[in-house]
Amino acid sequence: MPRYHLTTFGCQMNAHDSERMRGLLESLGYAPSDERDDADLIVFNTCTIRGSADERFMGNLGEARRIKRERPDAVVAVGGCWAQSQKDTVFTDFPFVDIAFGPGEVNRLGEFLARERLAPVGGFTLDGRFSGELPSRRERPHQAWVQISVGCNSVCSYCIVPAVRGRERSRALADVVAEVTAQAADGVMEVTLLGQNVNSYGRDLTGEDRASFAELLAAVSGVEGIERVRYMSPHPKDIRADVIEAHRDIAEVCEHIHLPAQSGSSRVLKAMRRTYDRDRYLALVERIREGVPGIALTTDIIVGFPGETDAEFEESLSLVTEVGYDGAYTFVYSQRPGTEAGEQMADDVPPEMKSERIQRLIETVQATARQHLSRHVGTVAQVLVEGPSRSDPARLAGRTRHNTMVTFAGTGCAGQLVPVLIDGATSTTLSGRMADVATPVRA
Repeated sequence: MPRYHLTTFGCQMNAHDSERMRGLLESLGYAPSDERDDADLIVFNTCTIRGSADERFMGNLGEARRIKRERPDAVVAVGGCWAQSQKDTVFTDFPFVDIAFGPGEVNRLGEFLARERLAPVGGFTLDGRFSGELPSRRERPHQAWVQISVGCNSVCSYCIVPAVRGRERSRALADVVAEVTAQAADGVMEVTLLGQNVNSYGRDLTGEDRASFAELLAAVSGVEGIERVRYMSPHPKDIRADVIEAHRDIAEVCEHIHLPAQSGSSRVLKAMRRTYDRDRYLALVERIREGVPGIALTTDIIVGFPGETDAEFEESLSLVTEVGYDGAYTFVYSQRPGTEAGEQMADDVPPEMKSERIQRLIETVQATARQHLSRHVGTVAQVLVEGPSRSDPARLAGRTRHNTMVTFAGTGCAGQLVPVLIDGATSTTLSGRMADVATPVRA
């Protein structure tokens, strides 16, 4: 039986695509290999959103070069966004690569494997095909990613996603519900809906297929066996009143919204082409918190965008404090070829200044998140068990409805919903013990 080794870089959509690659490969008779050196097929599912992702991938690709030199029969396949961005040069620059394919061609991986012995094979169309229609091998039996759209119609000046993932295309609501229904029958309790701009779902659907994101949330939540519904990643411009109402009224829709801000400065946001300013963002936060008291908000923030001044960076720090996020993904701006910022704006914030700013931002996020997460201490949270804690296998770990990780003392197994009395909080996690109550509260 041939063996494969798959390495994933990047976002939740890449994690989803990798689950589909595993399902496809195993349906073709491949078995997973823990070690790259033992694999007949070496697959990389790549990201190119930031320069750091490229650097990590290059290090791994160098190892594949060595393996290919030692074992010429090994097949090296590179998929995902980096491959799409390098489609014109990948085989000439990296001649040891046998297969290259973009994110829109995951479903053709089997075909590429059949053809690769004849010549290097590449697939790079942007027709919006859904890898969600492929078989899947999930990392956790009780949790699943569900692809509801591909591509993005936004024109954020720093982002290469539209160039490598194409324009937005939504799956039919019936197809999404059918997939979730099959997953629930297979033991899935929690689904995370995925899209590059997930909450603009349905804008391109017509006729009888027309559906809004809020309607999709309701339909997925109505699938028997589904206890929790999440989604990643939305755009603030598309968080409408009906989405807030879904969080308020539908029991399965979790009390957490990832609300990427990217910057606290209105001038920088305009240069980023984010379509909102600081005041509009804060007004949205206020509407969300009025509609769903206690909801968890997380965000993305970039430091060192071209032209960002000290005062504008301070505005990002003050936004973190004012909103009171439960957590944040923080990034140093990196110039990406093919983007408006990369082609037309000078990367004029010095590296040492970016480094200082990211450290200050992380410290501010940690302080604010620690303070905000401490509101859970003394409450009983419903936790979906994921398994033993990585840091202490004697304890269990799982997530609350607010998407906060909890480690706790008690009994249980992966896939169980258990009540946990929270007795401690850091900037990223909660701790506690199994609660002596029959019915956990929603927290």
